[in-house]
Amino acid sequence: MNALRNAYIELHIAVLLFGFTAILGDLIQLPALALVWWRVLFTTLSLLPLAQIRYIRNELPRKTLLAYAGVGALVGLHWIAFYGAIKLSNASIALVCMATTSFFTAIVEPLFMRQRLKGYELSLGALIVPGMVLIVDGVRIPVLSGLVAGLAAAFLAALFATLNKKIVGRTDEKSVTFVEMGSAWMFLSVAGLVVVASGNGKDFAFWPPTLRDWFYLLVLALVCTTLAYVLALRALRHLSAFTSNLAINLEPVYGIALAWLILKENKDLDSNFYWGGAIILLMIFVHPLLRRYFEAGKIAQS
Repeated sequence: MNALRNAYIELHIAVLLFGFTAILGDLIQLPALALVWWRVLFTTLSLLPLAQIRYIRNELPRKTLLAYAGVGALVGLHWIAFYGAIKLSNASIALVCMATTSFFTAIVEPLFMRQRLKGYELSLGALIVPGMVLIVDGVRIPVLSGLVAGLAAAFLAALFATLNKKIVGRTDEKSVTFVEMGSAWMFLSVAGLVVVASGNGKDFAFWPPTLRDWFYLLVLALVCTTLAYVLALRALRHLSAFTSNLAINLEPVYGIALAWLILKENKDLDSNFYWGGAIILLMIFVHPLLRRYFEAGKIAQS
């Protein structure tokens, strides 16, 4: 019971930190690919003294190591899509898109975990769609590309959270995070070289950011990534990926509130955005009640 309670506490601390990443993503004056490249570089370096390098090199099975590396590449893609959504639209729209992660997880998790689809989770996920329709109706056409990027980020989040749940095992969380972040950095480095070679070097800046960006990147990497990611990964030992992502769906609450206070984004959003966001958040809060009801029914039947 204490382990489960601690897992919820750690997860919600991680969610609060995740919510702040959108604000930092807006404040940092770098393209999405370059921003994520710096983020994972600093995060990997910060984990180097904490990870069990000898265990990773000598004892971790190669198949497992490759699985973690693959998840790391998905994390990198997720962050590119997420920060791309912020750059193309704004932090609030990107954060609300992340709430659809529960819908994608309700489909993805049973497929990978070899479980039966849960009707009530699919229903809750489907009920998020009207909320997204209202949000789409309330945004300008140029912002739609940001919304599409946000939905892609949500799908990738569902995918890598589910895969982490499947392969995390008993490996030390900091070592897992080190492997995944290091793999993400290598993947993004190759992607950046491809972008530069294609003649689009402005989309992937190797030069150091400004002093202000250095500070924001360090906060983003050390606090909102290293600490938050380890806490979220550790919580997955006791929580399902769907439950984890439902808690992570509170990220819009924290992030949008911060966007109003710091970025003044409430001036750019109309009533449809708020109605759509309210529907999505309602589904998040209804889920624990339905889960308790259906699980209590199963216990009674047994």
